[in-house]
Amino acid sequence: MSATIEFLLNKASAVQIADHLLCCDADFMPPLRERVEIRDYAQKIASKATRFEAWSNGTLVALVAAYCNNEEQLIAYITSVSVLREWTGKGIAAKLMNQCNEYAKTAGMWRISLEVAADNAPAIKLYEKCGFVADKAEARFVPMTLYLKSREEQT
Repeated sequence: MSATIEFLLNKASAVQIADHLLCCDADFMPPLRERVEIRDYAQKIASKATRFEAWSNGTLVALVAAYCNNEEQLIAYITSVSVLREWTGKGIAAKLMNQCNEYAKTAGMWRISLEVAADNAPAIKLYEKCGFVADKAEARFVPMTLYLKSREEQT
């Protein structure tokens, strides 16, 4: 694909997010539809998450959605990372993850957390490349954490 990619913040509507997640559904481990009602989840992402988006020709090709609103504990949580299958392997997710990490740091967060399916080796590899460290696996999912600054630095 030689199409131009435009990286934007919070452009997608709930409908566009839902359409994107439905296209990516089978690539989630387990499929996203087995864990959430996708349209409701898309609405929650649109209204509460900060969204790091990659667009090409009017199509949302990749999305990282994070909640950076925990002002008490200063911990951000990445709720979703998704890339349309034909756009994988191009470094788009890593770029969006790095944008998210920088945003969270600027917002005063001291760490970012996420969970990934224990059998999703490509995703775990991506997160490790972005600086995340796996915690102890809890059944089917592995919690991962990126420390942006020490707890002492957060004040």
